[in-house]
Amino acid sequence: QVQLVESGGGSVHAGGSLRLSCAASGYTGKKNCMGWFRQAPGKEREGVAAIYILGAPIYYADSVKGRFTISQDNAGKTLYLQMNSLNHEDTAMYYCAADDRRCGLQPRWFDYWGQGTQVTVSS
Repeated sequence: QVQLVESGGGSVHAGGSLRLSCAASGYTGKKNCMGWFRQAPGKEREGVAAIYILGAPIYYADSVKGRFTISQDNAGKTLYLQMNSLNHEDTAMYYCAADDRRCGLQPRWFDYWGQGTQVTVSS
């Protein structure tokens, strides 16, 4: 049974930084891609960043380019999202996801999901 467990969320002031982590376990198939998604209250879930397990290519949403960095180690057993220059619009529940086939920023492409970690940015 695939398990994805996020950590590292919290509350920060605008301009601050957070680093999210996602620990993956129970993966018996060929894990092709992992990504970070977020969902703010009343909004649809959106892709933030995604990365092939082999390391490239990497995808970023336009709203986070230059501020967020996705990375992974140990063949995708741990996924990270370094978030800098946070602003109020980044406030959301952040989810880690994985998939065997496609890679990108479309949530519907991902079969495996964590429970999420809350990020709150105050002005």
